[in-house]
Amino acid sequence: MENGFVDCHCHISAHEFEEDFEDVILRTREAGVKTLVAVTEEVGEFARVLQLQESYPDLVAPCFGIHPLQAAEGPQQRSVKPQDLDAALPHFYNHKERLVAVGEIGLDFTPWCAPTQQDRDDQVIVFIKQLNIAKELDLPVNVHSRSAARVTIETMKEQGISRALLHNFAGKPSVALEGVKAGYLFSFPPAVCRSKQRYKLIKQIPLEHICLETDSPALGLHQHVRNEPANIILPCRYIADVKGLPPETVRLVTAHNAYRLFPKAKTR
Repeated sequence: MENGFVDCHCHISAHEFEEDFEDVILRTREAGVKTLVAVTEEVGEFARVLQLQESYPDLVAPCFGIHPLQAAEGPQQRSVKPQDLDAALPHFYNHKERLVAVGEIGLDFTPWCAPTQQDRDDQVIVFIKQLNIAKELDLPVNVHSRSAARVTIETMKEQGISRALLHNFAGKPSVALEGVKAGYLFSFPPAVCRSKQRYKLIKQIPLEHICLETDSPALGLHQHVRNEPANIILPCRYIADVKGLPPETVRLVTAHNAYRLFPKAKTR
């Protein structure tokens, strides 16, 4: 199983894939992807990701999580409220055997997304509650942090979290290295290929703490073009170039890292 790619953070249950889902899965397999760690953002997605696991048990590894931003697209987007988690809580426990992680959870302090201190405080409350669920269920966490890298890592450390993936991390290298010391892993999508800032970041994070992701359908190589799991080769090549390593080495090491962090994804 470790001879293929692991997409550690993707939204395969997103509506953007509905019209040609079978073709997307075919291209995913042809690209050598062995596991899709499928995150959710809202309780309405939970049933869909379980359905996909039932249809593709050898490929889809489901996660449940409430994202720091709700109504993720468009003008209705808002910062999460504690009550957004209420409806989700029973599902974590009812389906704990099928989950490989709790995610996508985290903090997003982007000013236009969380303009008030109350917004940020509510996000922290929801984040900590889900971190505690992960500890209770003995699951790792799949984490979003935007404009909140240091607070995210400090909160996880304060809560005693030892197993975490920080997806699409864009914080300072010094902050990332604090996460490395805590044992956390970092994943990067195809969009990283067009970011000079990430070059310095990836250069400093040890390969043993790096995973691959697509975050599809978002964060592809080209903005406004739908991304999909088959594009996992792009961050693999980019990281290999930054590290001065063969892409094959990056593929093998990142897959090993992924299954170490998400062991239930390997043993499905």
